[in-house]
Amino acid sequence: MAHDIRIVTEAELRGALSLDLSTVEVIEQAFAKLAEGGVVMPPILSMDLHEANGDVDVKTAYIPGFDGFAIKVSPGFFDNPKLGLPSLNGLMILFSAKTGLVEAVFLDNGYLTDLRTAAAGAVAAKHLAPETVEVAGVIGTGVQARLQMQAAHLVRPFTRVLVHGRNPDHAKACAEDLKASLGVEVEVCAADELAARSQLVVTTTPAREPVFTADMLHPGLHVTAMGSDQTGKNEIDPQALAQADLYVCDRVSQCEVSGELEAARAAGTMNGTPPELGDIITGKATGRTSADQVTICDLTGTGAQDTAIASHVIKLLGNTGTVINA
Repeated sequence: MAHDIRIVTEAELRGALSLDLSTVEVIEQAFAKLAEGGVVMPPILSMDLHEANGDVDVKTAYIPGFDGFAIKVSPGFFDNPKLGLPSLNGLMILFSAKTGLVEAVFLDNGYLTDLRTAAAGAVAAKHLAPETVEVAGVIGTGVQARLQMQAAHLVRPFTRVLVHGRNPDHAKACAEDLKASLGVEVEVCAADELAARSQLVVTTTPAREPVFTADMLHPGLHVTAMGSDQTGKNEIDPQALAQADLYVCDRVSQCEVSGELEAARAAGTMNGTPPELGDIITGKATGRTSADQVTICDLTGTGAQDTAIASHVIKLLGNTGTVINA
């Protein structure tokens, strides 16, 4: 028996959903659901395409009480900018949690992933960064560098952004974009200076060698690392994780194989089981307890975030999109 499937383009999704506090709240609730238990979230299906300087992740999760669940395919091909193409693209498919039928296909080219990833950074900042952040720094100059700063500004309205990137021209362009979008002062500087002057730092690179070292840590600093989402990626010096007062994962089982915890385990600097961000949100674990603490949050991206944002945007779309009978 045929049924209706809604096909929605990136342009239509952009018209329905933006990076705002309501989006942050949706992702915050997804982390809380993970901590409460009952979420079915299999390991990430991950494929490294070394010859193409690319990778592909497939993520999904069923969240009890949600009408649907999403399966997200997210390719990242990091030489694409040389071809005038974005590094990230992909799509999401929303299924009925009752029948398993496809309800919607979001041809978002990674837009929903970009938003939910940035929103997760805001959730981390909300619960782990110092209450007052005057200066925020970002290492990396791509789409997430811009979005992570925009998201963090929603919950910690800083007045200055410091940008560091390997390519000075890219760093300058990123800084100019952030000045225009946030209306804050911006500077391009070296990574060590950036860390020293910031109370909040976000790393947004596909690095396989640390871009943030242990000697960059200082009292009153929060670091969110969101670039490591594949085996072998590593933005934060393993010794930095050990020296931090609090290290938090989005999902420990993922961070052990594709996040910063992977390198730290290999280096022998981190034992035991760190808390997850959902544990901090729900009060199962203690977050930042003083302004002087050093905190690090490791975000690998979860299927629960994808199901949460897909379920959220379908409610906002109304009749938007093209309905096909399949």
